[in-house]
Amino acid sequence: MRITRRSALQVLAAGSLAGQQRRPAARKPNIIVILADDLGIGDLGCFGGKDVATPHIDSFVAGGTKCTEGYVSCAVCSPSRAALLTGRYQQRFGHEFNSSQGGVTGAVFGLPKTETTLAEYLRPAGYRTGMVGKWHLGSVDGYMPQDHGFDEYFGFLEGADEYVLPGTKDARVLDGDGVPERHHPMYRGKEEIQETRHLTDAFREEACAFIDKNRNQPFFLYMAVNSVHGPLQTVERYWERFPNVKNPRRRMLAAMASAMDDAVGAVLERLRTYKLEEDTLVFFLSDNGSPLSQGAGSNGVLNGSKFTYYEGGVRVPFAVRWPGKIPAGKVYTHPVVSRDILPTVMAAVGIPLPAGVKFDGVDLVPFLNGKNAHLPHDVLFWRAGTGHAAVMGRWKLVECGPDHVKLYDLSADPGETKDLSAQQPDVLKEIRGAWSEWNSNMIPPIFKPRKHKATFNGESLIWDI
Repeated sequence: MRITRRSALQVLAAGSLAGQQRRPAARKPNIIVILADDLGIGDLGCFGGKDVATPHIDSFVAGGTKCTEGYVSCAVCSPSRAALLTGRYQQRFGHEFNSSQGGVTGAVFGLPKTETTLAEYLRPAGYRTGMVGKWHLGSVDGYMPQDHGFDEYFGFLEGADEYVLPGTKDARVLDGDGVPERHHPMYRGKEEIQETRHLTDAFREEACAFIDKNRNQPFFLYMAVNSVHGPLQTVERYWERFPNVKNPRRRMLAAMASAMDDAVGAVLERLRTYKLEEDTLVFFLSDNGSPLSQGAGSNGVLNGSKFTYYEGGVRVPFAVRWPGKIPAGKVYTHPVVSRDILPTVMAAVGIPLPAGVKFDGVDLVPFLNGKNAHLPHDVLFWRAGTGHAAVMGRWKLVECGPDHVKLYDLSADPGETKDLSAQQPDVLKEIRGAWSEWNSNMIPPIFKPRKHKATFNGESLIWDI
């Protein structure tokens, strides 16, 4: 049988096509969001801290892009998490306060069922979704992690819990009389369980186990460790790492951060072991700044703390890593926000944002890799009752009630020490007008606030939380 040049080319093409068909399709990227709790920028060396050694987090940040103006959507835990997981201002759906004291209109405390989380978007796209750690978005059936898209869950549902239990021989405890009983139950899925491990160690082991089980398929891991949120507790092996930190409360925070650092390191090592680094988009950030009132944490040069809408409450350590897609060793100096995580992930995975839903973030990848030279955000807004704030370019508005209205130039004064509202009335009017327009599109809160008193710049204020 004579083989013509044309038939030979057809055979080669068929073979090539068969090879292409046999070649596995490009894998969708894994997604990991690591959320610290109450961690200030002064609590990490890679963000300017001096006395807390976190080599794994430092290495992660060095291998990715560090966002020096990384913001979160609220200065307290629950609303911040609600915005992160939905990609929306929490005021769009009334999740404005941290309180579980009851709903204004009888609402159950928790992320409203009307909202769709990142996990719920990813699961239909073939992702295995898992969460480890602190939920704080509802503790009754219908509002738990598995009701919001997570296939697997290990952690606690409330705002805080003990790290060590009675019988922990090497426990170190500064808060409480001795070693207290666990305040809230631990869960695996929706089943209440007994857990005796040091809590951060347990979260580390469970996160690694999730990667072990799901390494051969796309996965989304939301690792929301409760470090360094109080109570101030650790175990001896972490405490012993910081003999030169003389303040015992600061030393305790360093120990707690070190346990978290080990957890981050273990997760990153799993990615290296399974050769998944280039296939995994990882975010690291905190849910809000340090409370400072514990006498342990640090927000570095920033003014204010958790509970307040000064920079120390809402500007946090924030870094992104995706080898080959996001630059390594880059410092990005324009404002980004936790609400950007969902649109970034959706774009990376190839899921269109659903029409008819208003999202309040952007895909960060083209901004971080330099393909888009514009700013991700022209303005960012905050509201928690009578506490308001906005960042517009270099300007920062902070309000707490009708009589406390301040304007700061963050480019010259990141510590918010010099009020320029009298010197810049036109700027003040513009930024307050932008805030009012944004506010008109938000809904009233569905939960009741609590009150928190904080003193900064010599002035004591009552903040709604």
